[in-house]
Amino acid sequence: MTNTGDDEKEIEDLEIALLLEGMFRRYGYDFRDYSLAHLRRRLRHRLGVSGLPDLGAMLHRMLSERTFFEQLLRDLSINVTEMFRDPDIYLAIRNEVVPRLKTWPFIKIWHAGCATGEEVYSMAILLHEEGLLERCQIYATDFNQIALKKAAEGIYELDQVKLFTNNYQKAGGKESFSDYYTADDDAVILKNWLKKKIVFADHNLVTDGVFSEMQLVVCRNVLIYFNRDLQKKIFTTFYESLCPGGFLWLGSKETLRFADQDGRFEPLLPEAKIYKKTMK
Repeated sequence: MTNTGDDEKEIEDLEIALLLEGMFRRYGYDFRDYSLAHLRRRLRHRLGVSGLPDLGAMLHRMLSERTFFEQLLRDLSINVTEMFRDPDIYLAIRNEVVPRLKTWPFIKIWHAGCATGEEVYSMAILLHEEGLLERCQIYATDFNQIALKKAAEGIYELDQVKLFTNNYQKAGGKESFSDYYTADDDAVILKNWLKKKIVFADHNLVTDGVFSEMQLVVCRNVLIYFNRDLQKKIFTTFYESLCPGGFLWLGSKETLRFADQDGRFEPLLPEAKIYKKTMK
């Protein structure tokens, strides 16, 4: 006897595959190797709030209405972040990675999947306090144009400042966090000088290429939304982007364990998910 629930799930998965194929062909954004569980959850949410009867209707609307596609793009993007998120790991970066970065005369850092930029500015602040910002170049990339625009503006909600300040202090901050922003009504605006060593750029991890000779690649809590094959591909991109002895910093739920990267990276701070590219 056929299980009705299994049939419905199989049909839904097929409809999702068709929608993703349509998105790629029509707009060039490739979500086909994202985690199916993540996609299913986000698309069900959009279906529920849009009033559409099914995913077939969603596909038709997406193909014919760019504004609806842009809404789907925001739904499928990952923008959950904060300044100095996981402050104990920022403290480990300050104490263990920064001294190694200081051995290079010039330092290039790639924040891949930077979302709305909070962690990019956290890095800029940390590097400033360690006397490194002037000889750094930070590349902050994302495929989500709306998130990237917000990142470049450096304007955040005032009610987040307490959390940001607390994180900053736990991360070993050496100044007053208020030195890095001005307050304006219900928002805080990060100081312009923090941006002078940051280049914000459109880059899609799924389809675009490497950044060469990086000393540090940061990609936190992005790869968990990709399937295993896509993770392996992107780890290769990161490996090829790093100079020998460069560092890779992943999110707390991410690992190199199943990524066929044996011999390419060695753990520097495994609990903090910080790895070093092998010198070979």
